[in-house]
Amino acid sequence: MRIKDLNKQEAIIEATILLVNEIGFVSSSVSKIAKKANVSPATLYIYYKNKEDLLVSTYVEVKKKMSKALLNGFDDSMPFRDVLEKFWKNGFKFVETNKALFQYTEQFANSPFSELVNQEELEKHFEPMIKILHKGIEQKVIKDVPFDILATFIFYPMLILANSKKCKSLELNNDTIEVAFKLAWDAIKL
Repeated sequence: MRIKDLNKQEAIIEATILLVNEIGFVSSSVSKIAKKANVSPATLYIYYKNKEDLLVSTYVEVKKKMSKALLNGFDDSMPFRDVLEKFWKNGFKFVETNKALFQYTEQFANSPFSELVNQEELEKHFEPMIKILHKGIEQKVIKDVPFDILATFIFYPMLILANSKKCKSLELNNDTIEVAFKLAWDAIKL
């Protein structure tokens, strides 16, 4: 059995993201991904069972990176609104500096492959944020509505606004991000 090389694995993940963003999921074959990563197709199978496993694992790795970025500076002792605002600003900063990663997650989330993700495992990476939202509900700072509705009004505006393909005429800057955050905050606060 060959030993796994983290540099090769990272190269495979990067190649997967670049190729899927360029030509899509269907056209991104294992051999094309391996070629772009400068590894043999056999090497790719050391790390992943098949193409589906590679695509799902890549998505999970990107989401882990995203969660670390979003939770940067996270302090649950801060006022609730400030915690959410920090999360928002971190989100826009992540997208600005990682456009290819964001594009991959957007494509993946709208593909049949998204059904293969273990959502409970993925949510563990965002657990501090999920806990703070529940705390906000318990403290009657935000509305007590089903979590999916709450998440829609907090997180989806950020995802839509950060997507330059969906918001072509909007210039994202501190002012527009602040306005958007205030609108999202107004939607969920009590």
